[in-house]
Amino acid sequence: MSVSVKKTFRRLVMPLTVIATLVAGSSLTQAQEPPAAGKSPRIDAIKSAGVLRVAVLSNAPWLIENTSGTGEAWDGPAWILAKEYARLLGVKLQTVPVSHETKVPVLASNQADLSITALAETPERLKVVDFVIYSQTSVCMFGRADNPKFSGAKKVDDLNHPDITIAYLTGSAEENWVKSRFPLAKYRAVGGTGVAPVEEIVAKRADAAPINRIPYVPLSRKVKGLASLPAENNCQGSMEKASPVGLAIDKNQPVLLDWLRDVAKGMQAKLDAAEGVVVSKME
Repeated sequence: MSVSVKKTFRRLVMPLTVIATLVAGSSLTQAQEPPAAGKSPRIDAIKSAGVLRVAVLSNAPWLIENTSGTGEAWDGPAWILAKEYARLLGVKLQTVPVSHETKVPVLASNQADLSITALAETPERLKVVDFVIYSQTSVCMFGRADNPKFSGAKKVDDLNHPDITIAYLTGSAEENWVKSRFPLAKYRAVGGTGVAPVEEIVAKRADAAPINRIPYVPLSRKVKGLASLPAENNCQGSMEKASPVGLAIDKNQPVLLDWLRDVAKGMQAKLDAAEGVVVSKME
């Protein structure tokens, strides 16, 4: 995702803090007491150690690293949730830096209790970890607002038409999805990197293109005259190519998993609000 979380962090800290304060006192956040001693070996071990070890890797808008040198080292919905877990357990948070290669294996090797870097739930990952889902990633379609072929479409299904040309980046995660989702449309495969083939849309070589819902928000501010489908909430409610997102724990910990999910469910409104603030401030 081509966004600069370092530039936006300073402006995110205050809004997130305000939201946390307002929502914390509401009935939407229901504190869930941890299971009693002896019910979960993992919880017993965490309490005994006095720390909750969380694997961290920046992934906006869910987990943001603060490199400014002031304030908390991390923020975002995942961090807010992790802090609540630690508070309820009566322990401190201990971060464990990970890479894309180690963010899942670190759980099986017992180097972390939770992996809070945002992870998409996939069949492959479900074989080795269990998820606490609190968000999702999805795709929306965008085009020029002054293009009648795009502006005339009222829903994503309307783009599945022989008169519509859809551009996509070769080798991207959206390539196969475009071909299965829009079998009647024409395709325009382009090379390069980035979040989407924006130039193809701007130059009118294509009518529509897919983009992840998160980077669409800053793109729509930088490139004037774009429109999206679904159009509601600037595409943030899209369910196209939706994939659940959350934190992960090692397999075979049912008592811990149920408790983690209960806490997250009680905090859902707070986590949604925090994510919305981050997305709105992205550059």
